[in-house]
Amino acid sequence: MKKIYSFIALIAAAGVFGQAGAPASPYYNGFNFNQTGTALKTALANKIQATHTKELSYSNVWEALKIADRDPANANNVLLIYGWENGSDGNATNDHSRSKDDNGGSNGQWNREHTFAQALGNPDLGQSGPGADAHHLRACDVQRNGTRGNLKFAAGSGTPSGASGSGWYPGDEWKGDVARMMMYMYLHYDTQCLPTTIGIGTTAPTDSNMLNLFLQWNAEDPVSQYEDNRNTYLGNASNTYGQGNRNPFIDNPYLATLIWGGTPAQNRWPTLALPQVSDAFSLISVYPNPSNDHRINIDSEVELDEIELITINGQVMQRIQRPVFQNNTYTIENLPQGFYLLRLVSNQQATVKKVLVN
Repeated sequence: MKKIYSFIALIAAAGVFGQAGAPASPYYNGFNFNQTGTALKTALANKIQATHTKELSYSNVWEALKIADRDPANANNVLLIYGWENGSDGNATNDHSRSKDDNGGSNGQWNREHTFAQALGNPDLGQSGPGADAHHLRACDVQRNGTRGNLKFAAGSGTPSGASGSGWYPGDEWKGDVARMMMYMYLHYDTQCLPTTIGIGTTAPTDSNMLNLFLQWNAEDPVSQYEDNRNTYLGNASNTYGQGNRNPFIDNPYLATLIWGGTPAQNRWPTLALPQVSDAFSLISVYPNPSNDHRINIDSEVELDEIELITINGQVMQRIQRPVFQNNTYTIENLPQGFYLLRLVSNQQATVKKVLVN
């Protein structure tokens, strides 16, 4: 969630809720972060399941959101997911913030949005367990919530949220929040909450259940102070409406990169010696770059599982699975002039290299 709050509010909040710099203590004490791929995914899933020691009732969620979704710029308000406007245009459905006490089911009020739509769970999430997990429930304008309905998340761009093709784009400010919530739900509830049932798009080569769209959103939209605030409140079971578990992808979006690959996301723990997804890729070279003959060569001493050539607009031009190298070299020819991203996948890890074709 990209959002800028006043300097004073940020400093005050950071003193209590800030998680950048190192893993939250004591929550992650003893956790083995020297893992990647499926091993890290399983370990984090076990962690958030074991520490979810207090389940909220669906009615409890009202009060939980009044605290967890508090607007850092106005403690009397909650932020409304999918909203973007300050209320001056007279259209309440796009409000960004509203009085925390204006909750209910009528137009002009806010209600509880299941970002992972209840009906899309397998089985239905209901209103207990995953259906009452406040890590994916957000305050939302009643009418905007109804407009989203059960639409799956889809690619889009721009500030306003809204329908995008046959799906729903949450808006530039909220797409990272959505991605990290969907990752949390997948780890916590496994096949009941698969990313492929809540979003539209291609899947990661490392995991056929994870969408590239969510990995992209996680990288493009960094964590906000607001996300930190709600994660820390819900992560403390001593709080009245705290569940006891945290969303690790809010604590550090780079954990998603370590598990699924994709465009490297923000690493919020630079002081921690996390595994580097690019270590093996130091043995790969791409040349000539820039290319003047509409071809590029890929020299690799490691086995590549997949090569993707992607335009600057995100269109996949070519996807080569299990490429066959000749003398450690693979050549892509007949490339139109332009700027490209070359995504290389090996052993459940990925790296991206920039390529210019003149």
